[in-house]
Amino acid sequence: MKVALAGNPNSGKTTLFNAITGKIEHVGNWAGVTIEKKEGDIKKALNVTGVTMTAVDLPGAYSMSPFTSEESVTSEFVKNENPDVIINIVDATNLSRSLFFTTQLLELDIPVVVALNKSDLNKKKKTDIQVSQLSEILGCPVIETVSTSMSGNGLEKLISTVVEVKGQEQKAPFDAKNMDLSNKESVAASDKKRYEFIKEIIARVENKQIHSNRQTKQDAADRIIAHKWLGIPIFAAVMWVVFSISQTHLGPLLADVFVGWIDSFYGWVQGMLGVGASPVLSAILLDGIIGGVGAVVGFLPLIMVLFFLLALLEDCGYMARVAVVMDRFFKRVGLSGKSIIPMIIGTGCAIPGVMATRTIKNERQRRTTAMLTPFMPCGAKLPVIALFAGLFFNDAAWVGTLMYFIGIAIIILGALIVVRITGEKNKRSFFIMELPEYRFPSIKRATVSMLSRAKAFIIKASTIILLCNAIVQIMQTFNWQFQVVAEGAENTSILANIATPFAFLLIPLGFGVWQLAAAAITGFIAKENVVGTLAVVYSITNFIDTEELVLVSGGSDVAGIMGLTSVAALSYLIFNLFTPPCFAAIGAMNAEMENKKWLFGGVAFQFGMGYVASFFTYQIGTLITTGELGSGFLPGVILVTVMIGYVVTLVRKGDKIAEAKMAEAKMALSA
Repeated sequence: MKVALAGNPNSGKTTLFNAITGKIEHVGNWAGVTIEKKEGDIKKALNVTGVTMTAVDLPGAYSMSPFTSEESVTSEFVKNENPDVIINIVDATNLSRSLFFTTQLLELDIPVVVALNKSDLNKKKKTDIQVSQLSEILGCPVIETVSTSMSGNGLEKLISTVVEVKGQEQKAPFDAKNMDLSNKESVAASDKKRYEFIKEIIARVENKQIHSNRQTKQDAADRIIAHKWLGIPIFAAVMWVVFSISQTHLGPLLADVFVGWIDSFYGWVQGMLGVGASPVLSAILLDGIIGGVGAVVGFLPLIMVLFFLLALLEDCGYMARVAVVMDRFFKRVGLSGKSIIPMIIGTGCAIPGVMATRTIKNERQRRTTAMLTPFMPCGAKLPVIALFAGLFFNDAAWVGTLMYFIGIAIIILGALIVVRITGEKNKRSFFIMELPEYRFPSIKRATVSMLSRAKAFIIKASTIILLCNAIVQIMQTFNWQFQVVAEGAENTSILANIATPFAFLLIPLGFGVWQLAAAAITGFIAKENVVGTLAVVYSITNFIDTEELVLVSGGSDVAGIMGLTSVAALSYLIFNLFTPPCFAAIGAMNAEMENKKWLFGGVAFQFGMGYVASFFTYQIGTLITTGELGSGFLPGVILVTVMIGYVVTLVRKGDKIAEAKMAEAKMALSA
């Protein structure tokens, strides 16, 4: 039995899907979080038939006439996949907006059950909905639900009702089938009649207290938090607090316990191997696999704390305000207002962030957003941030916060450049988003979100990162003749030979040694590999000081082994964060851009932006701190000049294209 879940964005649709299936799909309070259908079997505790019941979570939609690509997914599925029953999730706090879609679903000859979600919020607002009367008018069952509640949530009644209505005839209270919909005028007239019908329903079933002249506490908070100027420093302060808690205080305390387990496992395996074990086998198993993976996994508690705090911010409604604050800046540089949504999603993982760009209708804006979204530091980059903040900046919370704002600055600059290159005049775009009410965040939902991301992190560590570190250790152990490299002759290893040519290109950035170049290269496979590879090439078991309960500080031997100044370390961090993302994210870019020229141009642009930002960071930082320019300044200037010159050439071509388009438009008007 197939059950489709359909409803407006922010109606609690995915939360209800998680509640009835036990899955942990990402939940957000804005449109575009669900961009493709997701399936899951309804839990046995709710299934009264014993027959397999599959729930399909469809992207949020306002109408069966699709305006965006995710609405097309919903419309096409409902029309062509023939679900047995449709559960229409309706936001009880905004009934008038939701019923337009409801009345359209009732015209499809498929049994519909309305889940009147967020019913608990109506009771707090003293809003009363006559459920039985609403059910009678619509001609379908209406069940009050609270998908965020553990008990008394109406879900059992909802599923049993779904079973009851299967196969029944569904009549439509407002049927537009016989109306003339041959042109825009007739469609508009039909929609007007539908709205009038919905207005009559609301008048009959809803008793709502409205205080139109009174400013609510929500409004007062938004005047400050979503203020066009105050919003930015507030966002900076919030991110600083988040990084301070996760990286300086609570995170390291939890990491100490975790690293203790890793050290114990390392010692146990070392004891099992015994004294007579092969040195090569010991190096690969202990230093390559356990040491490399352990160095990455050691940061898991810090990342879990960070994800937990970010989930709380999203659940309480704050991240939606960040989208509003950033919207005005993004529209000025030629991006869609919707571009901020993929970028906020991209802070968790760049892949779903890039995929979320399909909600943007304008082709150039969609491709530009897909190219720029990976500049936002994602979860895979957090171990790199945490490592270098601990090694060289004494766990300063400002390092992580700064990386997010550098990412935003690069995105804005990149958007301006792309607009000029494409020669497309900025088009006015409108970003309409319903701001969710501020609410006390759910500890359960934040915990589930944190654990799901931790699971993904562990799976990647036990597969991609484990394999990569094993290969790195083997390449470091042997030379091209597959002879074991003698101690002190690591420069003759396969890894050193491959990484050295790349290291020369990195000299102007302050880290032109093969070990750091090798870590940067493996970072293109998965950004966590940067930490794992550094642990392998420098033979470091972990980067957490279990005695001091903090990340190792700048005065430690570990930082000294790398031989980086604090400026060079910052440059290295910027290079790894703002050059092309992992291969999987590039694959997502390819799917969303649907154009190889845009894909290769985007990857080249990402590499160029990361290289140039890293070059200026190192050279200017070194000049300020030492009074001299850094090493490799002249060849670096030549290379950066070539990059910038090429971009300037493309911009000039784009300007000519824009002028030609403008001239054509003037001629058309004069004609």
